[in-house]
Amino acid sequence: MRAAIVMGSTSDLPKLEPAISILKSFGVTVDVRCLSAHRAHAGLSAFIEEANSNGTEVFIAGAGMAAALPGVVASQTVLPVIGVPISGSTLDGMDALFSIVQMPPGIPVATVAINGGKNAAYLALQIMAVKHPEIREGLLKHRAEMEEQAMKANQEMIEKYQ
Repeated sequence: MRAAIVMGSTSDLPKLEPAISILKSFGVTVDVRCLSAHRAHAGLSAFIEEANSNGTEVFIAGAGMAAALPGVVASQTVLPVIGVPISGSTLDGMDALFSIVQMPPGIPVATVAINGGKNAAYLALQIMAVKHPEIREGLLKHRAEMEEQAMKANQEMIEKYQ
């Protein structure tokens, strides 16, 4: 079970660290790189080529501003690519969001919310769960825990205001 996380700048790391932690907590090997689509295109292509042959099952690509990175990754692999638009410009990540979701037909990038590293990890896990029952079971357990927490919060609210 392997995933690749690539970002365009080290300043993107705080938004993607939760994804790294979540994937690792499910036993996924995570290869993390900082390879700009504009400034390190040869290194990026080499990393994608390596991932295409080393058992990687899904990419998470985070980028801000012009946010070409997820699309460039998707153009060089048929593996699923999840784009994470990163805020940081004067447009608060809207520029990155629009760049990532506006891919041409045939080269899709699944896109999560601005700074949505956590949901990128959970989406990656859902993709891998198709093949790995242990991930599926872990996700079901996690959902049950979330429901339990929500119901506990609800009960506390009832008790407080009745």
